[in-house]
Order: sequence, then structure tokens, then C-alpha cells
Amino acid sequence: MFKEFRKFILRGNVVDLAVGVVIGAAFNSVVQSLVKDMITPVIAALGGSGHFADLSFTVRHSQFLYGDFLNTLISFLIVAAVVFFFVVQPINKLTELAQRNKTTDEPTTKKCPECLGVIPRAATRCMYCTSKLEKG
Repeated sequence: MFKEFRKFILRGNVVDLAVGVVIGAAFNSVVQSLVKDMITPVIAALGGSGHFADLSFTVRHSQFLYGDFLNTLISFLIVAAVVFFFVVQPINKLTELAQRNKTTDEPTTKKCPECLGVIPRAATRCMYCTSKLEKG
């Protein structure tokens, strides 16, 4: 049982995932600090308030702290943008390049001469009209 566990832990993708989670958590902390300590104080100064996180409004003796929510929302948007531009887009480009190299010149489908349905090239009978087909 311990051998299997050790084998599982030492697999490359598990270690890569663990490193990614740790780096992601550290990056999230940096972004939250950037928003809380640098970005929202500028917004608060432009709005005439001292502390952005303390901004709130009251409705029937219930206080709504929208400043802290906006801090979290700005942090989320920055993290999402970084993930999109530095992870998702490069992976999409690499996948696109890999798929482009895999294309073959020979088509894998053909049209049935009877019903014009698209069927696999190797088919000997049409799956739509069941007509007998020539090979090729």
C-alpha cells in the first residue's frame, strides 16, 4: 500500500499540480495585497474617502460593506485576467499548433451517392439510407 502511495505522489503530474497550487496561492496573496494596499487607496482618494474597505451603506439598521467586496472583486478580476492571458491563451495556441500538424490530406469521410449524407470513408453501407456502397 505504501509503495502505491509513493508511486502516486512521485508521479510528475501530481507534483506539478502541487507546485501550481502553492504558486497560485502565493500569487493570489500578492494580488490581494496589491489591490488592498495600492489600487483601492487611489480609488478611495479620488472618491474622497479614507479607507476603501470601510466603505458601506446602511438600510434599516443593516450595514452593507461594499468596499471590502469591491476589493475582493478587483482581486478576482486581476487573477482571472492573468490566468487567461498567461495560461489559457498560450495553451490554446499550443493546442492549435499541435492540431494543425496532425491534419492529413486524405479525407476521412465521403458523401453517399444516394442520399448525400456524410459517412465514414471505410463504410460499405450508408448509415442513413442503407444503400450498398462501393469501397473507396
